[in-house]
Amino acid sequence: MGVTAKQIFVNLPVKNLQHSIDFFTTIGFEFNAQFTDEHATCMVVSEHIFVMLLVEERFKAFTTKEISDATKSTEAIVALSVESREKVDEIVRKALEAGGKPSNEPQDHGFMYGWSFQDLDGHLWELFYMAEQQ
Repeated sequence: MGVTAKQIFVNLPVKNLQHSIDFFTTIGFEFNAQFTDEHATCMVVSEHIFVMLLVEERFKAFTTKEISDATKSTEAIVALSVESREKVDEIVRKALEAGGKPSNEPQDHGFMYGWSFQDLDGHLWELFYMAEQQ
């Protein structure tokens, strides 16, 4: 058997931590106060999925590479599966209303529906619903 991870922690650099916290709170995410200070926060996506939002100076401590400007290039797409098409639309609409930018138009493939947005720092987020295969 290959690698089996128990949890995932996605680390993303942000320019203004409080603005990012406000943005993601508006969308509906919560944060773990135990892992939050003026340099970083732990956004809880689910029981096993977390996103560490780190101010750029803190993020630089984890890499020798230059931090890419997510408003100009794509370093990753964070894709999250949700429970319904309606939830996809709800989250993306909230993100856009909170100051996020559009990424791709909604895509309906019948068995799968998705829509995406850019957060305040330009990171790409894809929300999708995939119907259970019978």
